[in-house]
Amino acid sequence: MIYVSDKAKEKVDQLRRDADLGDEYFLRVSVVGGGCSGLSYKLDFDNEAQPRDQVFEDQGVKLVTDLKSFLYLCDTTLEFSDGLNGKGFHFSNPNASRSCGCGESFAV
Repeated sequence: MIYVSDKAKEKVDQLRRDADLGDEYFLRVSVVGGGCSGLSYKLDFDNEAQPRDQVFEDQGVKLVTDLKSFLYLCDTTLEFSDGLNGKGFHFSNPNASRSCGCGESFAV
């Protein structure tokens, strides 16, 4: 399962409204190679599911990920911060053994 915090849900809903995206759009979460720790998160709106996608819904937010990315994302929570230490989405991932100083990448 992939979870969504209350603040992240509010921000996702706002972004969807601002972009005038319909209900057929979902949040695609994936893990790609890169960053100073080796793996980075990728977050986009999408409306085309792939055959082996894993589909989750938390707090009314539909999240889709490919099977390979799900191995890294299991039990991860999508969060949003608007504080002084940085603004934006971030992931609370219990599978990450370390992350870089900027918080943009991780390793397992």
